[in-house]
Parts: sequence; structure tokens; C-alpha cells
Amino acid sequence: MQQPHRFDPEHATNLIRKAPRISSDGNGETSEMAAHITIRKAEGTWSVRAGGAVLGESSNALELVEGDYPPVIYFPRDDIAMAFLDTSVKTTHCPYKGDASYFSVVTKSTTLGDVAWSYEAPLEAVDRIRGHLAFYTNGDVTVEEI
Repeated sequence: MQQPHRFDPEHATNLIRKAPRISSDGNGETSEMAAHITIRKAEGTWSVRAGGAVLGESSNALELVEGDYPPVIYFPRDDIAMAFLDTSVKTTHCPYKGDASYFSVVTKSTTLGDVAWSYEAPLEAVDRIRGHLAFYTNGDVTVEEI
């Protein structure tokens, strides 16, 4: 069984600052996809849990590796119990993936703010993650291969 994936925003920001910029289309867009990001089908079946509840299980998850950062599992929305997620006002921008929208997970006892994100209109180089959600694994949320 693989260890749950942990996301460290500060580490990710440092990776972005260090990454080389390569013009891909001559119109100012940059893409470091080939050297910086790898997306593949995640082997096996993956689950995400929060507050004791299973939010989803999938054998169609994607594994995204960005630089030397640990892999992040992206779940198809169809495999997530979206009734537990509330849209957040938080958004962020990644120069490699595009604009991320965030979600809070609502459990019986608490609301876990901004613990899931999705790229609704990802950049072309990472379009495979369209329609998928990833989760911060901060102790309240676990992502693991089952």
C-alpha cells in the first residue's frame, strides 16, 4: 500500500519559481509539460476519506507528478460523492495547469475548508485532469491505494 500523498503549498511554489520557462506556441503561453509534469493512469484502486466518511473510490484515477514533488492523485468527479463538497470562493493560478477552483468538505462534525481543488479549464498540456479533483492530505483527509 502506498503512503497517503501530502501537499505542501510552499514547496510547490518553490518548484514553480525554479522551473525553466520554454515558449511552446509563440504567443506568450509557456509549457514545461514534457520536463516538469507527468500525468498517467494511477495503478490500482484509490480512495479518499474525510471525517470518517468515504468520499470516493476510483480505479480510474490519474497520478500527476510535478517536478520533484510527490505524486498527487486526481479523482474523476463521477467517482466522488459531490454532495459532501461545497464550492469555495478560493481560486489560485498555476502557470503550468491554469486556474484552480477549490472545495470544502462538509462532514457531520465539521467543515474542512478548501481541501479539494479542480482545474475546470486546464491548460491544453494538462487537459487530462479536466473533470478531476485532487485533495490536500492534511490529516483530516486521506488519499490511499486500497
